[in-house]
Amino acid sequence: MTQPPDERVTVGLVRGLHGLRGAVRVEVLSDDPGRFAVGSELFTEGDERPLTVVWSRPSKPGLLLRFDGFSDRESVEALRDRYLEAVPDAPLLEGTWYWHQIRGLEVRTTEGEVLGTVADVFRAGEGEVYVVHGGPRGELLIPAVSNVVTQLSPEQGHAIVDPVALGLPVEPPRRRRRKDSA
Repeated sequence: MTQPPDERVTVGLVRGLHGLRGAVRVEVLSDDPGRFAVGSELFTEGDERPLTVVWSRPSKPGLLLRFDGFSDRESVEALRDRYLEAVPDAPLLEGTWYWHQIRGLEVRTTEGEVLGTVADVFRAGEGEVYVVHGGPRGELLIPAVSNVVTQLSPEQGHAIVDPVALGLPVEPPRRRRRKDSA
């Protein structure tokens, strides 16, 4: 029985095709290199049919893969620009989340200002960055580090960020003008 798409995690992105024998060039989006080992099963995003890895080779900046039943360039053309998913082997450690659990979170400052919602997550070097849309300050790129993201609560649907650590201008509170009595 195959795993439903909503219980899988994104582990790679097919960036292009390689050669004439059905290989694809994959950008790795997983910390577990074993997900791409020969014999592993992957899925195209939202598809129930498994793809069994029959060949894998490192290739800067990612991997080259071939799947069972895909023997030529034309057979893998439909995989181009598609995400690859895998079934998680074990639950995550406490305090860690998958990217799909971060997307959609409301982002607020420690002062309560709503900055928007997390529209996407991407890796930059060894860290992750949250792309926040829909707030009054426009698109924000928020590094997922503890001195910036002070609280991350997917179960409660929000993330709290320190605006000073993020480098956001903090506007002083407006003073009320007193009316002159003359």
